[in-house]
Amino acid sequence: MCGILAIFGLSNDAENWRKKTLQLSKLIRHRGPDWNGIYCYKNCILAHERLAIVGLISGAQPITNKTKDIYMTINAEIYNYIQLKEELIKKSPQYADQFTTDSDCEILIHLYKEYGPDFITKCKINGMYAFAIYDKINDLYIIARDPIGIIPLYMGWGKDGSIWFSSEMKAIQENCDNYEIFPPGFYYVGKSVNISNDGVMKQFYNERWFNDIEYIPNNKYDVAEFREQFTNSVKRHLMSEVPYGVLLSGGLDSSIVASIASREYKKLGNLDVMRSYCIGLEGSPDIEAAEKVAQFIGTRHYSFIYTIQEGLDAISDVIYHLETFDVTTIRASTPMYLMARKIKATGVKMVLSGEGADEIFCGYLYFHKAPNKEELHKESVRKVRDLHKFDNNRANKSMMAWGVETRVPFLDREFIEYAMNLDPKEKMSDGRIEKMAIREAFNVKDDPYLPDEVLWRQKEQFSDGVGYNWIDTLKQVADENVSDLQMKYASSRFPIASPSSKEEYMYREIFSKHFPSPSAAKTVPTGKSIACSTPIAIEWDKSFKDMADPSGRAISGVHVDAYEQI
Repeated sequence: MCGILAIFGLSNDAENWRKKTLQLSKLIRHRGPDWNGIYCYKNCILAHERLAIVGLISGAQPITNKTKDIYMTINAEIYNYIQLKEELIKKSPQYADQFTTDSDCEILIHLYKEYGPDFITKCKINGMYAFAIYDKINDLYIIARDPIGIIPLYMGWGKDGSIWFSSEMKAIQENCDNYEIFPPGFYYVGKSVNISNDGVMKQFYNERWFNDIEYIPNNKYDVAEFREQFTNSVKRHLMSEVPYGVLLSGGLDSSIVASIASREYKKLGNLDVMRSYCIGLEGSPDIEAAEKVAQFIGTRHYSFIYTIQEGLDAISDVIYHLETFDVTTIRASTPMYLMARKIKATGVKMVLSGEGADEIFCGYLYFHKAPNKEELHKESVRKVRDLHKFDNNRANKSMMAWGVETRVPFLDREFIEYAMNLDPKEKMSDGRIEKMAIREAFNVKDDPYLPDEVLWRQKEQFSDGVGYNWIDTLKQVADENVSDLQMKYASSRFPIASPSSKEEYMYREIFSKHFPSPSAAKTVPTGKSIACSTPIAIEWDKSFKDMADPSGRAISGVHVDAYEQI
């Protein structure tokens, strides 16, 4: 995982921008504190801040090929790079001696060389990535972002007509009049020396479940197949040359990831045990559950306690790093940001996490109110499409603020395509506890993955599970610092994405100091949400319409004591 900055079509020689670009790239050095690199050619620049996970010795960037006519800056982990390399060499044997590094990312340069700028549509790349490739012979550049937007990427338009791409908008806001989020599942092709405004944005991720909201899949659910599919995903995500661990909140999703990862860690012959991490206020439900899981699966566990004051003190930094004023994201990102710093102090650079399961398997409590499987599936698709604005943003940036990479096995390309094509009736709660597909698949009596009290533990949103006093205090502080008069004129003070609550207003004030441009405000998602729902799902229940809190505690009638006996 790294930080990238790419600029094309500068109005003068790139060397004149070298010093300034290094200063801008330094703004995202927290993403890659191990080393940095820069490549300048005519009027384009590729810069890179490296966090070394795979290819420690030879993986410095920007990466180039042997003939040094193609350069790439990339923030990625390519999980099927060995398969892609074997297939490429089988098709075109001359590539066998063309690889110059041990990096999993280098394969993309050779795929471009073989297939041209549309290579990403012809090769099924399984990984998380954002990259910029420049072909100096053909004066062509290609920018792409992974299908679900696990890795952040922004694009902006410079005052001199140039076009900019960066992992975080803080590196481009000074020089771009307008900028926006680069859409996941798309790639952009343009020219630098012969720049024009007709660069082309194309979609490469065209799976039917993702693009056709009316399509309702009907694949059968099988517990053994499910268990195999997800186990294989976790295995793919263990690719690393540095110490790694797992984020373990004690909820179902992170606990399953931790359990599988711990088993595989032992199979790999590691002499020590895998590390797991949790954070919460004193007495938080997450810490108690996480410690039970850690003892059960045999990890070296670290439970970090933070105070409410420590959380409050960190909020401005969290908003700066997360680049958002979204209420749910800030609530959950603050303890995660604090935890990342402590994880880095233990010597770990990479962690696995459970993001994505609630969206794919309809785990948020409001899903209990879905009127039928069709509406449930449509909401699930909407949630997955928007993951890059919320949980992916939190998981990536809160950890990368301290140079810790987060990997998310539930969002593995192979697994998500399997899971999102299951008949959604398997994801309906029907009076039972949520996410039964996951629970049943890993309910193995003769070789248990988790203790029963965790396998059947109800969903807690991360911002709730760290300790309920955290959210209550944030609301109280907002009430004390934002007046009714300020809220009355909120739309005048903030005409773009006007705050709808005092808590959001408080965050927006801080955000505006870090990111004053109207373009910045437009990158943040807005709209009413109940327990993390989309606005459309609010129509499922009359009681939702008068609520205005994204916390899972806003939903009534779906808690454990309301379930049927399992």
